[in-house]
Amino acid sequence: MGWNPINLAFRFLLELAGLFALGYWGWNSSSGIWRIVLGFGVPLLAAGMWATFRVPGEPFHPQKAPVPVPGILRLLLEIVFFGFAAGLLIESGVSSLGWGFAAIVLIHYVASYDRVLWLLGRGKSSQKEN
Repeated sequence: MGWNPINLAFRFLLELAGLFALGYWGWNSSSGIWRIVLGFGVPLLAAGMWATFRVPGEPFHPQKAPVPVPGILRLLLEIVFFGFAAGLLIESGVSSLGWGFAAIVLIHYVASYDRVLWLLGRGKSSQKEN
């Protein structure tokens, strides 16, 4: 299920929602120049990390990983990203949206159990490109 094109499209929408949540927090938690820096900078930094640290050999990503990482590290990066996005929505005063987002992400990861198992199986040997 984790590699199903519909699930991948849904995952992409979750990633965009997470970036939006980071930007929403940055924009609403500050003022002046910091509003722009946090509102746009935090999502850009997160998107850069998301695209940079990848597991080699991941289906639908035939190109080389810019910075190859073990699957467990990638999974941890994803959990931190989505956790921060949900937590910052809660912090921003839209707690029902934050909790709902967290629940949807959790359901997505349960439905994508095959991808999670694949990531967990990609240990130190995944440092080599496939």
